[in-house]
Order: sequence, then C-alpha cells, then structure tokens
Amino acid sequence: MDPNTFPTKGNLILAKNSLALAKQGYVLMDKKRNILIRELMGLIQQAESIQKEIDSTFRMAYAALQMANIKLGISLVPVEDSIRIRTRSIMGTEIPLVEADTRPAFPTYAYYSTNIALDQAKASFEKVKQLSIKLSMIENSAYRLANNIKKTQKRANALKNITIPRYTVLTKDIQNALEEKEREEFTRLKVIKRMQSKKA
Repeated sequence: MDPNTFPTKGNLILAKNSLALAKQGYVLMDKKRNILIRELMGLIQQAESIQKEIDSTFRMAYAALQMANIKLGISLVPVEDSIRIRTRSIMGTEIPLVEADTRPAFPTYAYYSTNIALDQAKASFEKVKQLSIKLSMIENSAYRLANNIKKTQKRANALKNITIPRYTVLTKDIQNALEEKEREEFTRLKVIKRMQSKKA
C-alpha cells in the first residue's frame, strides 16, 4: 500500500497540493494546445497561398525556360549554396527558419549571346526558389507543431482523466477517514469524562 494514501494530515496536505498542481498543469496544457493550434492554422493558410503562387510561377518559369531552350539551347545552372537554417521556439517546439540570399545572382551566361526569354526563365525560377524555401519552412513548422499538439493533448487528457480524478478521490477519502477518527476520538473523550464524573 502506498504510504501517501494513509489517512494523516500530512498526506491530506500532500494530496491537496498534488491536486492543485494537476489542475494548474491541465490549465497550462490547455492554453499551450490552443496557442499551438492557432499557430498551426495560420501556417496552413500561408502554405495554401504559397502553394498556389508556386504553381502559377512554375508554369511561367517552365514556359520561359522552354522558349529559351528552343531559341538558345540548354545553359548551365549554378549550384545553390546560399541557404541557411536556424530555429526558433514556439511553446517548446523548435521551428525552422530557412533563409537564402535574396540579392539577385549574377547570370552564368553572357548577355550578348542570349535573349529576354532566358532572363525571364531565370527570374521566374529565382522566385520559385524563394517560394519553395518559404513553403518548406512552413510545412516543416506545421508538421512539428501538429506533433507537439498531439503530445500536449495526450498530457492534458492524462491530467484531466487520470491524475485529477485520482487526487480528488484520494483527498476525499483521507478527509473522510480523518473526520471519522475525530468523531471516534470525540466520542471516546466524552465517555472518559462521563466515567470520571461518575467516580467523583
């Protein structure tokens, strides 16, 4: 038997403190879950609008590339090495912050031997790159937030359905046992006083 369940005043205080702590923990978990859900909804809306923009920009970029290919042939594509990843925390969830140089890169082709179609293709693919970086950051953040929401929900449910009811029952049982002991003690003292008064 757990010694913390014995009906003593010390155990009653411990049970009440644990119950208060569990209730406070549930309130905090609920607030955390609501904040994370609000963040997730905002990210989902951003992802949808960026996805639409990427689709239309990709179509433009491929059309421009096809025109440039027809007129000029395939040109070299430079290696991308300007992407950096940092993180920030939302309620304990690490969210990636992806950054890339937004300065226009110098073309890897000569101006005199090309035409405007290649410039349009380059500009469109540059925009697609920036949008893809932003979308990957948002989708990764949404995935991590969704995982953390699931964990937070499990903890909140455990507090609400297991811990809080257990300490509520324990507190009530200990209080009842202590009150019963007090009644027995009071009755015993009355009997002792009556017996002493009869002797006197």
